[in-house]
Amino acid sequence: MSSAASAPVHFPKLTVPQGLSRTFPSLENRNFRLLLSGLLVSGTGGWIQRIAQDWLVLTITDSPTAVGVVTAFQFAPTILLGLQGGLLADRLPKRALLLVTQVSMSLTAAALAVLTLTGVVQVWHVYALAFVLGIIAAVDNPARQSFVSEVVQGPQLPNAISLVSCTFQIGAMTGPVIGGVLMSTMGAGYAFAVNALTFVAPVVALSLMRGTPLRRPRLSPSAADNEAQSRPAAPQARAGLQYAMENATVLWPIVMAGAFGFFTISLPVTLAAFAKNEFHTGASGLGLLNAMVALGAMGGALATARRQRPLRLRTVGYAAWGLACAMLLAAAAPQQLLFTLLLVLVGAANLGFLTKAQSLVQLATVPHLRGRVVGLYMLVFIGSGAVGGPVVGWMAETYGARAALLVSGAIPALVTIVVCRHLAHLGSLRMSLSTISVRLPRVSVTPRG
Repeated sequence: MSSAASAPVHFPKLTVPQGLSRTFPSLENRNFRLLLSGLLVSGTGGWIQRIAQDWLVLTITDSPTAVGVVTAFQFAPTILLGLQGGLLADRLPKRALLLVTQVSMSLTAAALAVLTLTGVVQVWHVYALAFVLGIIAAVDNPARQSFVSEVVQGPQLPNAISLVSCTFQIGAMTGPVIGGVLMSTMGAGYAFAVNALTFVAPVVALSLMRGTPLRRPRLSPSAADNEAQSRPAAPQARAGLQYAMENATVLWPIVMAGAFGFFTISLPVTLAAFAKNEFHTGASGLGLLNAMVALGAMGGALATARRQRPLRLRTVGYAAWGLACAMLLAAAAPQQLLFTLLLVLVGAANLGFLTKAQSLVQLATVPHLRGRVVGLYMLVFIGSGAVGGPVVGWMAETYGARAALLVSGAIPALVTIVVCRHLAHLGSLRMSLSTISVRLPRVSVTPRG
């Protein structure tokens, strides 16, 4: 064998274009690029399944309420297990945990594909598998969200959080279109099968990650004492709740996210009712409506990722106002074309608000509690969606899709008013107290001789 044949082959190093690295500095991190690519593929598959699942249940039952029940089954486990899932994310190596959850979600999608392709699927099958998927997601969500802070650290972290949201929305834009094509040409079973295969991407990406930073956050001595392994699991899980209650920068974004999550998580349910009962456009029309939401969301994610100024509670409040107004405008749109175009605005506003709220929560949380606080955030956001799914579906079925969307914008708007007035009152009170303390004369006490 010649020396040339035995010489090692050196592959060119993959680099990020300079313009992209300046705009999205987190892309300079190889491990984050791997994570992002895996999430993009699996996120697309998840939306393929979501659109196929909703349409399958609507076809079997002819009931938007039943579609909302599927949403409830899928998200209800987060209410029961959200804090425990966050504790697992803080206690176990997140990469290994994510490998387990990704494989488990792939098997769940494969089971639904087999049931559908063999023609034996019933609505209770969909409910049961949605519940199993929800149990897995209760662990996967806090682990995945907090894992970003281990892959990317320092000033690049806000940009990384925004890009993760961006990939999710790219999947949300392409997934419904692919799902609609698959359902109209091959059937829902093939859509579920495609989703099962997409989980290969994050498994491979997680397996290829090497080097640093992939470290779990180290506890300070005082935190280590408080987080001793001998303590019962329940108080440890509640530590994230206690931290949130004591920090306004964490608490109020979670409150507003819960108010919007009650309605916005069930937006595909409302759009399914629009496609079937208002516009009569079928599965392909539903895919188009969801894709328009995702198109706006992708634009909102890119704009958020480019943001350089630090986040504040006021910024999250403005974003919440924008989302409420966008939903009210869409509900009032008299024509299908205008409604479809306004969904782009809804998608951008929804993504902008959720990304800002979640980013502020993560950045304001100490590292050793981040998994539990993210678990609490997901519990409130997804848990409220689990409760809201049947409610929104019932409103769409009883009063029409347009009325359901109108309420979905009006109630969160009222919650935003209450929160913003409360924060403004607290700000004025603190300013007044600061002014009084400045104006008070200094009193010196001279001891008597």
